[in-house]
Amino acid sequence: MGTEIMITKSAISKTPDCYSNLNYDFLANHRLIIASNRAPVTFEKDENGQFSYNRGSGGLITALTGLLQNVDSNWIACAMTEADAEWRDGKVSMDEGRDINVSFLTPTDEEYEGYYNQIANPLLWFLQHSMWDVPRSPVITRKTWDAWEHGYVAVNRLFANRIIEQTKQSKRPVLLFLQDYHLYLTARTIYKSLRPKKRPTMSLFVHIPWPGPEYWGIIPQKMRHAILDGLCAIDMLGFQTKEDELNFIRTCQAYLPRAYGNFRRRMVWYRNHATHVRNFPISIDVDSLKSRAESTAVKEYDVMFKEMIGNNKMILRVDRLEPSKNIIRGFQAFDELLEYHPEHIGKVQFLAIIAPSRMDVIEYKTYLDDIMAVVGQINANYGTGAWEPIRLLVGEDYNRAVSALKHYDVLLVNSIADGMNLVAKEGSLVNEKNGVLILSDRTGASQQLRDGAKIISPCDVYETAEALHQALTMPEDEKKEHATFLSDSIHKEDIHQWFCDQLQTIANLDI
Repeated sequence: MGTEIMITKSAISKTPDCYSNLNYDFLANHRLIIASNRAPVTFEKDENGQFSYNRGSGGLITALTGLLQNVDSNWIACAMTEADAEWRDGKVSMDEGRDINVSFLTPTDEEYEGYYNQIANPLLWFLQHSMWDVPRSPVITRKTWDAWEHGYVAVNRLFANRIIEQTKQSKRPVLLFLQDYHLYLTARTIYKSLRPKKRPTMSLFVHIPWPGPEYWGIIPQKMRHAILDGLCAIDMLGFQTKEDELNFIRTCQAYLPRAYGNFRRRMVWYRNHATHVRNFPISIDVDSLKSRAESTAVKEYDVMFKEMIGNNKMILRVDRLEPSKNIIRGFQAFDELLEYHPEHIGKVQFLAIIAPSRMDVIEYKTYLDDIMAVVGQINANYGTGAWEPIRLLVGEDYNRAVSALKHYDVLLVNSIADGMNLVAKEGSLVNEKNGVLILSDRTGASQQLRDGAKIISPCDVYETAEALHQALTMPEDEKKEHATFLSDSIHKEDIHQWFCDQLQTIANLDI
């Protein structure tokens, strides 16, 4: 059984200002449940049978613990380790005395494989990032349908059943926060299983883009209908950008029979239920990142990067190994920079820090091979014994990435599609050189940061090359003006404000 949340006035007063301004009675009279694929902690078990756990570092965890200082919350997630599966519901301490009640689900290996590795990734991920090579992919086979029915549908049902159980046990109304594309079907099962007065107020936030209806036409009607039907059981549906918000309403109008979309009121009316649609651009934990940037672990890398850069200027990119990040075109733009502006040869270092991701998916393995080939060709064409044009570092090391972000002259973020892209915000916060941000107009971050960045079209290699040249030659006073705008904007709209805005919207809508 989940732990009841007791929110007191003294606890509210110790949280960030944005939480303190929330209606006290609204928070005090509800119980909070969060559901996501991954939990805020991962458990391990030693040879003596003692449990230990590592705290996750995601923004959602930070936002939640900021709200629930000195109180408890319920978090439901899939078990990732054997120790997770053995853990029984109970409290875990996060930091500064904050506790979270964690409850794990244990789908079978086959169920989880279908749910996560075949439907959520790559099918929905590639679809929502508009990454399918449609004449060739996707190919929906019997195996795909098995993964859907016995994986994605089954695991969503597991989440729904656990939430229903905890909701029935609660003596107070429940606020349910579902997270991301893994749980699109959960809400409809809950909606059908509980009487109206007992249903939780349901919110779901989609962390990745939502493409227009024409792209949703790629997947089979049965899957598409189940996803839209499930999301229209939600009370408040959150997206990263205004464009995503509008695309969802358009998609419902196109494919959901008898759905009525109201763009002015920002809602979809379907099956006698209103789903309110809003955009809440996600952000970063400002205080935590600034503290890490000054840590000993990061400063040890500072020495390495200062020696590596020397008297050169540095162009930086920090990405997961992900085709949607458009890494190859970024290198091609650098190639054109050196061709058409040879004055930068020998004076600019392009550092690319790439974290491996989903290497069991063939598209990702092939993409890494293509990256290595492009880097090798550019280095062969322009490199000398004293100067390597592109330095490629592959591996997961967050402290190293934060250190690099402190030292760039230009940060290149040229994604083809991004829900947000937090690297753009992290770099703009910790950079010490008034570095210039080059930002794709296909990132969610461009909605907030465009006035302080150089905005480019991700497929336009020439435009990107020219943006690199302009950034490298920009006057110092102009660089400082842009950097100040970016920093101020990120301070104002941090991760706490993101979560608070969702709570406040639910309170104002009186759902």
